[in-house]
Amino acid sequence: MLLCRLLLLTWVLLTARVQSQSWRPCTDLLPLDLLTRVLPSRQAPPTQLQMVQSKGSRGLRLGGVPTTVLSFPASQIFTNCDYFPSEFSLVATIKIQRLRQKRNEYIFSVVDEESDSLVLGLRVSENSLHLLVTPPGVAGPSRITFKDVGLDDNRWHTLVVAVTGLYATLTIDCGLPLELKQVQSFPSALSTRGSRFFIGSRKKMRGRFSGLLRQLVLLPGSDATPRLCPSANPSLAELSVPQILKSIPLQPDHHGPVYPYEAEARVTLGTPPRCSGPEQGQLWFNAQRKDLFICDGLTWRALLQNKQRLDYVEDYQDLYTNSETFDVEVFSIPSEGLFLAAANRDSRPGSGIYKWRDGSFQLYQNISTQEARAWKHFTIDDKIFLVVANSKEVEPELSVIYRWNSRRRRFVRHQTLQTHSALDWEAFQIHNNSFLVVANHRRARDSNHNIHSVIYRWNPNTKLFEVNQTLSTSGAYDWEFFTVGPYHFLVVANTFNGQTTTISSTVYVWLNGCFQVFQNIPTIGATDWEPFQIDGRFFLAVANSQMISGRGPSLYSINSTVYELNTLTQTFIRFQEILTHSAVDWEFFTIGDEKFLVVANSHDGSSYSLNSIVYRWQGYEGFVPVHSLPTFGCRDWEHFSTEEGSFLVYSSATSRLSKVFRLRTY
Repeated sequence: MLLCRLLLLTWVLLTARVQSQSWRPCTDLLPLDLLTRVLPSRQAPPTQLQMVQSKGSRGLRLGGVPTTVLSFPASQIFTNCDYFPSEFSLVATIKIQRLRQKRNEYIFSVVDEESDSLVLGLRVSENSLHLLVTPPGVAGPSRITFKDVGLDDNRWHTLVVAVTGLYATLTIDCGLPLELKQVQSFPSALSTRGSRFFIGSRKKMRGRFSGLLRQLVLLPGSDATPRLCPSANPSLAELSVPQILKSIPLQPDHHGPVYPYEAEARVTLGTPPRCSGPEQGQLWFNAQRKDLFICDGLTWRALLQNKQRLDYVEDYQDLYTNSETFDVEVFSIPSEGLFLAAANRDSRPGSGIYKWRDGSFQLYQNISTQEARAWKHFTIDDKIFLVVANSKEVEPELSVIYRWNSRRRRFVRHQTLQTHSALDWEAFQIHNNSFLVVANHRRARDSNHNIHSVIYRWNPNTKLFEVNQTLSTSGAYDWEFFTVGPYHFLVVANTFNGQTTTISSTVYVWLNGCFQVFQNIPTIGATDWEPFQIDGRFFLAVANSQMISGRGPSLYSINSTVYELNTLTQTFIRFQEILTHSAVDWEFFTIGDEKFLVVANSHDGSSYSLNSIVYRWQGYEGFVPVHSLPTFGCRDWEHFSTEEGSFLVYSSATSRLSKVFRLRTY
């Protein structure tokens, strides 16, 4: 009897030992970065792997690389046994253009090397995502299909496919999960013995992934969604992104990128395209001057450039507008040319849109506006928009967004937004999200200047702007958006609080998904901010218009100020004071290696006929005056370039006559 008990105890211990070994996972229960495993080391010979920046984020284009190079044996990650985990999640960040019907492209696959049969695969097709698996003892793969997911829209998307038992769940961009229930559970013993992982293919040339791949992670044993979401940037949420896709492609040591680097390129005849965070790394070729630039996220940096210097300024065109003009906006439309939008006072015929033809601006379209004070041009997904700030105090007060209709070749009304004596709009992008902010100057019903200005966010589903955040302002006159490194800023020009113009204007910084106060700067009737960068130094120039208080006369000849960002104190500090006469605008521009500021002097207390001054940057001396340009009621300056050269245009708020000046160079 004792012997039987000993034998039974021995059998129980052996069984427990076997069972304790059986639950040991085939791989560590940690995120497995599949993409990094196929990237060559710095010491490896160069490959055809291309790093591409698109919409501000980098991914890898795999199409030119042999499929065997982008593969590794499954035994590299399944070190404890040969079975694929029965519960897991896959995380991928992709950007792919519209796929034609019946085309399938593999994000990754696991293929048996001997039989060349598919063990597991994740593939994308037109508006659908498929997870394929071949259960043991079955001839062909079964398929889990998520339909109407819209991944092939040429946008960045982060997707999480989580599998457990009978259920498969897809989460895109931290949105609502889509859950599917299968007839059979995912195989609990899916063998990977003798198999290889192929990234971006199914081993064959057919079905190769044509888009950009930024992240591909396998997380055994759990759903990765809680690790990624919520996220401030859900379309680019990160679990494990290869370091090379995070770092700046052009390093200060000028050794160049590890992989061939491709950036979206723009070619124009002189007019600089937009350069901000989303365009960082893009190239711009100025076909007029044969110059090549790269966007550093703030300004265009010259890579190859013919050096020019400003010689003198000459009168070029008298531009007669529909009525007094408070603002001009110069912009380009691909395949159409250069345009100028004038913000005119009169409602009829409204504000004029002018097109550059035969070396001058000519009227192209009239748009009905209500005492327009400013125009802003912006693009969203290759769609071109203009938004006008209508300031007429009528009920309801509406400002209007117009969209370029390529068939009619005209701007058509797209959306109206309620505003309060709006004086300015600013458009900007953060993490692939598009925003508008309006400068609400005064509420009509009680003449209150201390009101909210509003930030709107573009809803890609409704194709409309929706309220995102409100900020308290005092007689808001101007908004400017700028970036410093990874940080995004908005600065408002507060003009009047109902009693005095000697108040603070505010710089805001983007933190935790909204704008928060960064610094309050004392200003005097601030009407404009101009952010710019010189040799890695960041500046803000404010236009101070007039000093008004309860006592004494108004003063118009006062100092405007240039501030510089002090990286040690992390504040903008006074750099230079410049005497101006009711300044209402600054414009920064470059000619060759030379940097300039031009101020719009509008009034000195007795006359609107004043000289507006062009200042040149001279390093330690700051900005020094180099040209005096006669202007009348000058309200706004814009710099632009065409085949004919570089130009400045100013608008007059007291006359129908605005003027274009040519900048002669040598």
